[in-house]
Amino acid sequence: MSSSSDCGREGPPGTPDRENRTIRLTADRAGIRLDQFICQSCTGISRTSVQRLIADGLVTLNGRAAKASQKTKAGDVVVASIPPPEPSPYLIPEDIPLDILYEDADILVVNKPAGVTVYPAPGHPRQTLMNAVLAHCPGITRIDGSVRPGIVHRLDKDTSGVMVVAKSKAAQLNLSAQMKSRRVLKQYLVLVRGNPVPERGTVDAPIGRHPRDRKKMAVVTGGREARTLYRVVKRLGSYALVEATLETGRTHQIRVHFSRMGWPVAGDGVYGVKVEWLKRQFVHARRLGLRLPGNDEWVVFSAELPRDLGEALERIPPA
Repeated sequence: MSSSSDCGREGPPGTPDRENRTIRLTADRAGIRLDQFICQSCTGISRTSVQRLIADGLVTLNGRAAKASQKTKAGDVVVASIPPPEPSPYLIPEDIPLDILYEDADILVVNKPAGVTVYPAPGHPRQTLMNAVLAHCPGITRIDGSVRPGIVHRLDKDTSGVMVVAKSKAAQLNLSAQMKSRRVLKQYLVLVRGNPVPERGTVDAPIGRHPRDRKKMAVVTGGREARTLYRVVKRLGSYALVEATLETGRTHQIRVHFSRMGWPVAGDGVYGVKVEWLKRQFVHARRLGLRLPGNDEWVVFSAELPRDLGEALERIPPA
């Protein structure tokens, strides 16, 4: 499937003006639901949001009103009008300590602790990484009026490690383009139960919403392309410490892929296996490599394994 460059702007939520933004897409294959096709073509827009746009009459298929369930045909032209986001009531700066790994005029790189949500939502409006970033960089709110200014990727609440935040719209667009073209290195340390074989390989399996539990993700036919490269670092009894490198950035990708392979993530109560000696999922974003928006220099940022995960490795029971 192909699309115009406007689709690429959909990575970060929001827009600097208050006018609708138009996205034009052309399907190159048939048989995909319209809402699914739009989600697959544009990063950063959820299926729920697409379905709402369609219901509000803001999406056309070949110039006519469309339905979410309609199937695409090769050559179909889809046009969506994206309204600007409503200003969020949750954008409140809070004096929360940040573990800053790097900062310049364009970006802020932090070591996110486990247990911290990246951005506010109705269930957790305060004490998020975004609240801390706003206190450190008040000008970041000028990027757009959404609840996620400067956010180009995220880590799960219980995942620790390296994360980058854009400090300007130009930097946000630059980083989003790097993410979309898969030029960013995203490398994790993960503890799994089982015996990954071979020692290194690739998990290539599409990911989408679970067909029965919409709160979960799963490997599903027709899901979005998802590729995880892995390498066994060390075998520890019935467990293995694995280095996982993401070629794509799907929701819960590592946890879903390793579960599908029969190597559930230790401490993961959703897709993996709970253990007494670990209070959270053993997933740590160890390295993040990217080109600095200011000068195009390639840099790699890293974060050491946090104490709780290091201690967990010492408590692994013998096989």
